Amino acid sequence: MPIEGRNVLVTGVSRTRGIGFAIARRLADDGARLFVHGWPAHDDEMSWGSDLDGTASVVAALGGDPERIDHAVADLARPDAPAALLTAARERHGMVDTLVVNHARSSPYGLERLTAAELDLCWAVNVRATLLLVQEYAAQYDPAAGRERGGGRVVLFTSGQHLAPMSGEIPYAATKGALQQLTLTLSDALVDRGITVNCVNPGPTDTGWADAELTAQVGRALPRGRWNTPDEAAAVVRLLLGDDAATITGNTVDAESGFRRWVH
Repeated sequence: MPIEGRNVLVTGVSRTRGIGFAIARRLADDGARLFVHGWPAHDDEMSWGSDLDGTASVVAALGGDPERIDHAVADLARPDAPAALLTAARERHGMVDTLVVNHARSSPYGLERLTAAELDLCWAVNVRATLLLVQEYAAQYDPAAGRERGGGRVVLFTSGQHLAPMSGEIPYAATKGALQQLTLTLSDALVDRGITVNCVNPGPTDTGWADAELTAQVGRALPRGRWNTPDEAAAVVRLLLGDDAATITGNTVDAESGFRRWVH
């Protein structure tokens, strides 16, 4: 089924330089009906900051078509937020057949700075919210209707913690590692209903968060001499949503462009 036949919920769409925005723009261009989620308050905590008008400006940058694109601002640290988000998406466009879980709480905490509060918050946003989103998605998914659209699709996001240490981001690495490990289990839970579940590790991606020194260092370790782009991550997601990927489930796609971590 072409993407234009799909109803898609994409989380973590709050900055025009982000991967979530690139995914949403790619799917909007392909004709999907989109419900996008953002939480600009988290971006405001980070060095990169949020876009001036938050999620609303992001939606406007996607074309602002009210018939096909809507959005919600939600704090996924709240236990009730995932179900409310899926409900809002379903009420806007009908059954959600495609779920792209792109949101994440970043957490630059090494071992010395760890706190119970930060660990709990990262767990709540990155893992608990993801599992509750998938649970609610599955509850509202109708396999018969889904087959007419080419089957259900769930795409999760991880990082490179399963390939190399991330000792400066322990809460983030722990929770992203959990999602990568859960992918096969969630795939098995949903495969009989015609839903695929896969996970994307987009590799070093230039979304404006790295300083000049880190950008140069990582760039030297990438054979192309540059970081991946959000559009390239979006292309991997688009591949997993298409008919040609109907047999791919339970996998982590490491789209790292040959990242040579041992080069400095």
